[in-house]
Amino acid sequence: VIGQPTKSKRPKEPGENKIKPVNKKVKPKMKERESADSSLKSQSILTQVMDKGRFQKLAATLSLSAGQSIELRCKGNNVSWNYPSYLDTFKDSRLSIKQLDRYGQLILANATAADTGEYSCWLQLCNGNKCRKDETRTGSTYIFFSDKEELFVPTPSYFEIVYLNPDKPAVIPCRVTTPSAKVTLHREFPAEEIEADGTDIIYDVKKGFVYQHPTSDHKGIVYCKAESQGAPQISIKYHLLYVEVPKGPPSATIAASSSRAEASDGVRVICTVLGEPDVDVNFRWQYPGQESKRPVIIQNFWRLINRGTGQTTRISKSVLLVEDFEAGDAGNYICMAQNLHGETTVATKVELN
Repeated sequence: VIGQPTKSKRPKEPGENKIKPVNKKVKPKMKERESADSSLKSQSILTQVMDKGRFQKLAATLSLSAGQSIELRCKGNNVSWNYPSYLDTFKDSRLSIKQLDRYGQLILANATAADTGEYSCWLQLCNGNKCRKDETRTGSTYIFFSDKEELFVPTPSYFEIVYLNPDKPAVIPCRVTTPSAKVTLHREFPAEEIEADGTDIIYDVKKGFVYQHPTSDHKGIVYCKAESQGAPQISIKYHLLYVEVPKGPPSATIAASSSRAEASDGVRVICTVLGEPDVDVNFRWQYPGQESKRPVIIQNFWRLINRGTGQTTRISKSVLLVEDFEAGDAGNYICMAQNLHGETTVATKVELN
């Protein structure tokens, strides 16, 4: 496509003088090469090593059979890689990553259906200890490792929770290993197929089914069905829970088992947060005996609760226990609850009788 403007100019400049076209022929070729290089920088960094030492630039997707091995290379002397996270989780020995003088190398041996996913790389630009991603030098491809026995990409569990939040799309991640497979979405009860209309519900072969605008009507248990030259296969089940909790710093409360304690009593101070089911909360405490290293017991836990309106909320708690309360334990107990949106501080006072 880049070369077309150059070609279209040639007929407009008839060869009345045969020396001129020769001169003009050289310059556009150099410009053409420069513009091609700059526009293809991000694609040219990632290649696949083929047989007999040949290299192939990778398209957006690549289909291979399970059982094959693959070697990818990224040009550069400081390359970072991204690949399906479970390969790290299970410290899979089939995966080998090396940094050589001129390129980074990723080798995946004896690939399985579970290895289906995105493989990408980029150059790191470092100044001392600080490094950043070079956005102009990246490469990415999505690789399908097809397996007739495993049309769906395997998962470690047989049941997953998907949270439906009204202000962002929700994904039912029933990804397939064969891009040509026909995939449909089904509700368990009442038993019915859910139509993917391409607007509110779309199917993305790299992600699964995407609910663009989730509502409480979508909650329930669903599964996917895939067909490809054989008997249809069923995915794991997905429990869709509707969530409607305001986003922001934790909504925290604090309460003590008693505001006045007798000497040698046991006193509990409980910090509670209601929030989004998939947002973690971290707790920190400040208490009167902290500087003197007074021993206390702190326990953190959380669970999901149904508020009876079809909405699911996560309740997170941190419990600080003081055994054998004494004079040095009297004072303010401060709980700091933090999530990805910010931090909230609450406090309560416990006095000695």
